[in-house]
Amino acid sequence: MTTSMAEQQEIYNQQGFLSALPVLNDTELKEARRAFSELEKELGEDYTQYSLHNVHIQYPWVKGLTKHPQILKVVKAILGPDVILLDSRFICKYPTVKPDIQETNEGEPKPELPYVAWHQDMRYWGIAGGPVLSVWLALDDSVQENGALQVIPGSHLAGMLPHRQAIRSGNMLSVNQEIPDELVQAGEAVLCPLLAGQMSIHDGLLVHASEPNSSQRRRCGFVIRYIPTCAYPIQDPDRPRKFAATALVCGTDQFNHFSNTTK
Repeated sequence: MTTSMAEQQEIYNQQGFLSALPVLNDTELKEARRAFSELEKELGEDYTQYSLHNVHIQYPWVKGLTKHPQILKVVKAILGPDVILLDSRFICKYPTVKPDIQETNEGEPKPELPYVAWHQDMRYWGIAGGPVLSVWLALDDSVQENGALQVIPGSHLAGMLPHRQAIRSGNMLSVNQEIPDELVQAGEAVLCPLLAGQMSIHDGLLVHASEPNSSQRRRCGFVIRYIPTCAYPIQDPDRPRKFAATALVCGTDQFNHFSNTTK
């Protein structure tokens, strides 16, 4: 591991995230965007907004992204040489419809635009024995106006925080949970803008969120979760997530905690 990578690992351990890391070159980015556009045409934007879950088992080009050398170089530096792909999902915030009409024809308030509430990924993953590392690979530029990721640096060190049902409507999280406002140091939040083709990574306990897309530009990213092979699933009724699409992406798996893991 180079000195630069060692420094990145130290920052990650202290802050819980790294951002603006280069991954896709121009050709790779163009091809990924073209392939995703085909899925939008086939399935519709209502579906591709949040329902493309674990499609790395279906589309070779998506599986290729999960094993991209630039991603795995960083992931291995953080998690070690033996790594399992736990889960993947495309997340898209599509542009705001204009003109911005505040009421419907019936006089009802307009629904909230999609956003992601303050949360920790580990609240949804029944995993023990090792950390979960999340990658956001940007297919589009991700900036404040279209709802870029926000994080609370160092918040992963506080452990798991209580979550509740979200009060504000429009939360994209499938279980509609949030960390109560009084437990979030929102004044310390840091925006993580990305150029298309770059990635950010964050620890599964890092508190993070993203605001609605108030621009006329799509914000699409590919979220990939990785764990070291020593991590294992636990039976937790509060975190009943199943792991049906795991894959060994580098190294060897001497533990075999996930019976359906592919190579």
